[in-house]
Amino acid sequence: MPRKLSSKFVERIWGSTELEPWYPNPRIKTGEVWLETVPELPLLVKFIFTTEALSIQVHPNDEQARAAGHTRGKTEMWAVLRAAPGAVIGVGLRAATSHQRLRAACESGEIEQLLDWKPTRAGDVILVRAGTIHAIGAGIVLCEIQQDSDVTYRLYDYGRPRTLHLDQGIEVSHPVPHAGVTRPRKLGDRVSRLAECEYFVTDEMRAPDACTVEPNGEHPLILVAIEGEGQLAGEPYRAGEAWLLEAREGAVPVEPRRPTRFLRTFAP
Repeated sequence: MPRKLSSKFVERIWGSTELEPWYPNPRIKTGEVWLETVPELPLLVKFIFTTEALSIQVHPNDEQARAAGHTRGKTEMWAVLRAAPGAVIGVGLRAATSHQRLRAACESGEIEQLLDWKPTRAGDVILVRAGTIHAIGAGIVLCEIQQDSDVTYRLYDYGRPRTLHLDQGIEVSHPVPHAGVTRPRKLGDRVSRLAECEYFVTDEMRAPDACTVEPNGEHPLILVAIEGEGQLAGEPYRAGEAWLLEAREGAVPVEPRRPTRFLRTFAP
């Protein structure tokens, strides 16, 4: 039977009190909802809600993270679910620069102008590999799928009184442009490949009516409901929830009450 993952609500200074329709609106500014880490998969799924920009930051790769005493690095992907008019995401630099100039820009605040801020909208998908300098802007809801790691090096935080990690962050940064939005690749009438790398594979699965989800028999997968509601293997589901399906689960029936979209992700 599929196992529902528990949710952990994390307060952030840049968070929001408007989490509906994914979760009830809270009284405190909630920035992240973590869906329980799964021992079977070295992945973490988050919903992120912003009313202010996140710090300009970077993550190390596996080798760099282990050298610093962490279990693994952090490559991630973002699936944008909602974006206010004028919302932007910063990913990569507008032009390649040196590590020396990058440090000076972080210290002076010029990094805000060097970062490549791109307009974003619901449906955008961005793969952010370790070493990519990035920031999520205000007015955005997205689902993030990442390596199960919380190692983040802040390069710049708009004057907010939080610790920066310039030495570590500059060392692991690739101060170059980024390819931008990923184009989905259609795999069938209801499934599109959104992102694929050595750490995770993520598809969007559309379920306008009854269907089945079938694990590939080799890898357990996480099924994340990002829209809709109904029943999964006879158990109720709604947007904002995630379920673990074991590799040899067999076909799992989905019976939507409202047309549903899932993110289906696994570690290859």
